[in-house]
Amino acid sequence: MALKEFRLPDIGEGIAEGEIVSWKVKPGQKVAEEDELVEVMTDKATVTITSPFDGTVKELKYKEGDIVPVESVIATFEVGADAGGAPAAPAPAGEAKPAPARAPAVEAGTPAPEASGEGAGEGDADGSDANGAAVRAAPAARKTVEVPRPSSVPGAGHAVAEPGKVLAAPATRRRAREMGIDLHAVEGTGPRGRVTNEDLERHTAAAPQGVAAPAREPVAAPARPAATPAKAPPRPPVSIPAGEREERRPFRGLRRKIAEAMTRSKHTAAHFTYVEDIDVTELVKLRKEAKALYADEGVNVTYLPFIMKAVVAAMRRYPELNSSLDEANNEWVIKHHYNFGIATDTENGLVVPVVKDVDRKSIVELAREVQELAEATRAGKVSVDQLQGGTFTITNAGNIGGLFATPVINFPEVAILGVHKIKQTPVVRDGQIVIGDVMYLSISIDHRLVDGAVGARWMNVVKDCLENPKKLLLGTL
Repeated sequence: MALKEFRLPDIGEGIAEGEIVSWKVKPGQKVAEEDELVEVMTDKATVTITSPFDGTVKELKYKEGDIVPVESVIATFEVGADAGGAPAAPAPAGEAKPAPARAPAVEAGTPAPEASGEGAGEGDADGSDANGAAVRAAPAARKTVEVPRPSSVPGAGHAVAEPGKVLAAPATRRRAREMGIDLHAVEGTGPRGRVTNEDLERHTAAAPQGVAAPAREPVAAPARPAATPAKAPPRPPVSIPAGEREERRPFRGLRRKIAEAMTRSKHTAAHFTYVEDIDVTELVKLRKEAKALYADEGVNVTYLPFIMKAVVAAMRRYPELNSSLDEANNEWVIKHHYNFGIATDTENGLVVPVVKDVDRKSIVELAREVQELAEATRAGKVSVDQLQGGTFTITNAGNIGGLFATPVINFPEVAILGVHKIKQTPVVRDGQIVIGDVMYLSISIDHRLVDGAVGARWMNVVKDCLENPKKLLLGTL
């Protein structure tokens, strides 16, 4: 029998520590390789790390809620015939060892009930917090996820690939994209068929010069029925045990990460909020037609894609709103790509999946992607890559209610847009009072970088786009 140490693996580039969210095992418990071991949260993701050993858990070095430096010993195992675990199968001859990887792992969370209702938020990536401080952290994991196993970290966790998905570290995926290689065309030689950096090099060397790797034929997804929003049931009254005057809950996990992000944003960015009312009567008509047109294809066309395109149009005129401040290098970084985070309310807290390259996608393409991201977030299948790279955030409380809010900036971004409920209200057109559909938009901006006048002019462009939505389709804005 041998005593083995398990160290917290390096599960992401730039990650120095992680929080122990929950242990899946107890001292004295027998485990097999690939059994869930511990759930760890970093600034970028929540991951469930699996056991690299067959054996018995001897000691857990940290308790839930502790912050642990990377490469610290967090558990010990008794491994061997007497430990009760099945012996690990020998590796096949000639199997290549995986290259070290420094990238976040794919995470998973718990499903959240679908919030829905009337107004701008109908069917969107549902019901973000009205105070909208977007946090790039995933909900608590409920399934095994891919965790890189660097050779420099003894006993880093394993993972199992999802059906139909190539097993590879995020860093390897990024390298494959840069090299123009389809991972499905690469033979993986790592454990469980994992594709490594060496596999990419061998694939490139074997391919004829000047010939790109063949892309996998796309598989048409079966048509899904159109989403039918249903009103979320009200939360029932809390049952308070007799004699209890207060309740104490652990302040850890995603809730603590949200608190840290909100505090950092409020203590760093100089917030100011600008609010505008928008007459979206024409948009309501256009969206209704589009929703009916694509219902048979299973695409729920909401208001959000139109808002996203209007934001792009405004940012092309006022790119200061699509920026961040690099304080380390004392540089103002103005971005000319448009990746929008969509703040999404879940049972565990606010999660922000990111829609990439909004300017290059049509209204229908955006509707489909927002719908898929919302479903993945609720089902706990959103990946780390889908949570990173945002340049601007939209938080939507329109399906919950209220007039407007002052959302908290998703630092280090420079601004966040709050989308609110559409209500029928009297409006004046051509000197006549008529009933129109009106919504409020509120944008919180970092005053260190953007002046109030610029924010107001930016909002005027968004207002023009949404009050005259056909201009969006005709490309005249």
